[in-house]
Amino acid sequence: MPVAKADISFDSLLSHLMNEPISSHPPRLLASIRGPADVKALAPAQLPQLAQEIREELISVTAKNGGHIGPNLGVVELTVALHRAFNSADDQFVFDVAHQGYVHKLLTGRGGDFFRKLRQSGGASGFLYRSESQHDSFGAGHAGTALSAALGMATARDLRGTGEHVVAVCGDAAFTCGITLEALNNVVSSTKRLIVILNDNEWSIAKNVGAISSYLNRISTSPTYNKLHHDVEAFFKSFPAGVEMNRVYMKWKRETKDFFVESSLFEKFGLRYLGPVDGHNFDALAKNLEFAKHCDVPVLVHVLTKKGKGLEAAVAHPEKFHGASPFDPITGESKKAQAGTPANYQDVFGHALTRFAQKNPKIVGITGAMPSGTGLCHLAEGVPQQFFDVGIAEEHAVLFAAGMATKGFRPVCAIYSTFLQRAYDQVIHDVALQNLPVTFCMDRAGLSPNDGPTHHGLFDLSYLRCVPNATIMQPKDEDELVDMLHTSLNLAGPGFIRYPRGAGPGTKVKEQPVALPIGHAEVLREGSNIMIWALGTMVPDALKLAERLSAEENLSVGVVNARFVKPLDRTLLLSHAACIPLLVTMEDHVLAGGFGSAVLEALQDADCAMAVERIGWPDKFVEHGSNVDVLRASYGLSPQDIHRRVLSRWRNLSTERVAADA
Repeated sequence: MPVAKADISFDSLLSHLMNEPISSHPPRLLASIRGPADVKALAPAQLPQLAQEIREELISVTAKNGGHIGPNLGVVELTVALHRAFNSADDQFVFDVAHQGYVHKLLTGRGGDFFRKLRQSGGASGFLYRSESQHDSFGAGHAGTALSAALGMATARDLRGTGEHVVAVCGDAAFTCGITLEALNNVVSSTKRLIVILNDNEWSIAKNVGAISSYLNRISTSPTYNKLHHDVEAFFKSFPAGVEMNRVYMKWKRETKDFFVESSLFEKFGLRYLGPVDGHNFDALAKNLEFAKHCDVPVLVHVLTKKGKGLEAAVAHPEKFHGASPFDPITGESKKAQAGTPANYQDVFGHALTRFAQKNPKIVGITGAMPSGTGLCHLAEGVPQQFFDVGIAEEHAVLFAAGMATKGFRPVCAIYSTFLQRAYDQVIHDVALQNLPVTFCMDRAGLSPNDGPTHHGLFDLSYLRCVPNATIMQPKDEDELVDMLHTSLNLAGPGFIRYPRGAGPGTKVKEQPVALPIGHAEVLREGSNIMIWALGTMVPDALKLAERLSAEENLSVGVVNARFVKPLDRTLLLSHAACIPLLVTMEDHVLAGGFGSAVLEALQDADCAMAVERIGWPDKFVEHGSNVDVLRASYGLSPQDIHRRVLSRWRNLSTERVAADA
């Protein structure tokens, strides 16, 4: 049957056959971005489209993989403007924390499949690392480092006599960090050329707290301040010698502090202050960044952004979407856990501390801008007068706790293992040396797989075991965590409790906690051939390993839940050493200086020679990965690998004994 002629194009016919509508949208820009040169080549009118496409990509990828979606949605225009104004990697950007670096990755050749595997094995990391790209001039995963690092780079540039720009991109919460204020105090004595971008979204993870936050809010909401500065400069520049007159005015104003109008805090430190600038206005950003490039003094550009812009749920709930788990990209709802999934350790801790604090007004909880991540949000809701958020200031948090402890209070510092590293001197000098009863609850001990080496808590046992007066514990389950918290709150000196990220095994917490005998391990299974001393999350693996060796090899394998790393249960350990041929230690921590090292030291001190097989992480910085199991397998720590190692060691010992008897 003949087909009637129709006025139809080939494209329309092809679209119809593929059941795809003809798109009226312009070609996508993001796919064409292979590096900063492509960003510079775009016309200004194309930039809003690029920003929209970047936001779509960010939401799509983080909805699947999780990640720091809120901070990145807020800096889209700012990051694009930086790459148009400067020449990365000749000019260098130093991003504070660097979890807002996703946009930077997309603009520097790390888009496509590599970015779509963000925070997964083989994909882009969730932070910036010098090893990942030449455009990552400095790596970071902890807040407050950008200004010091950028100042060091700028000073080195001056000494070398080169002319590149150095730009520090700092969130407003970074200025609650002592190290940032120390750097600010040194800027003008170190360099004449440094650009600081203050990305002010009023949030770090939780709502910013303290005087700095209040001060920045006053600046950003004071049109009078900015108008007066602008008008005075315009007045001087209207004269034939206006540029020179304005330079004299700026010098005069710095020296007289408050000439014409009160200086900003940053100008008192010697930085030229520009702003506030709308951080989502490409034209305003371009003009201010271009001006900053030509300043002959260090300059701070105060940029106002909206955290989570482009995702309504992220704007409404900035704390939740600072670092989000996978979510529905349409509704923003987190993907629900399966029914019956055990509670996260931080929530078990938070609920227990709240119960204890309700009964004892001397118990207080302290966090460094991590109320939800540590579980202290429950205390803040239940007993707000006993909750303190000091901002991103771990050193202050520990010293603050020490001061409270001298007045009879029982402070509990809830700080991630990796972040407690920042307050190491305060732990030693101010808490342990004075033997003050401060409890440290260290979440994220072990791996934080998607976040990578800046967030893995693999070093705390090593840096704490050498500290006098410290009592160090790790629970095998949720109920034991509550017992350890109860135990620590009754210690005469400092107590440290480490536990992993995420859910426990699902052990029910009993109604009344029990005080654990200090330094006493728990025998879970007796054995005569091999005894496994396991710590925390490795206890379930140890029990499975013992069962398998018993069933498959007919070996008598015992398991000890060590519970205490310091003081170690030496009595039980030496009793095992006297009659057990092989001792195995298992820990979710680096081997160097860890739990296994403590066991070896105890045996050496007792002049006891026995075979010990230590299972733990090697002397390396462990990269990010899709999950804990993937990373363990890549380092020979899967259950199968551990079984193979222990069995091989046992067989070698048996061969040696046979040879010795012969």
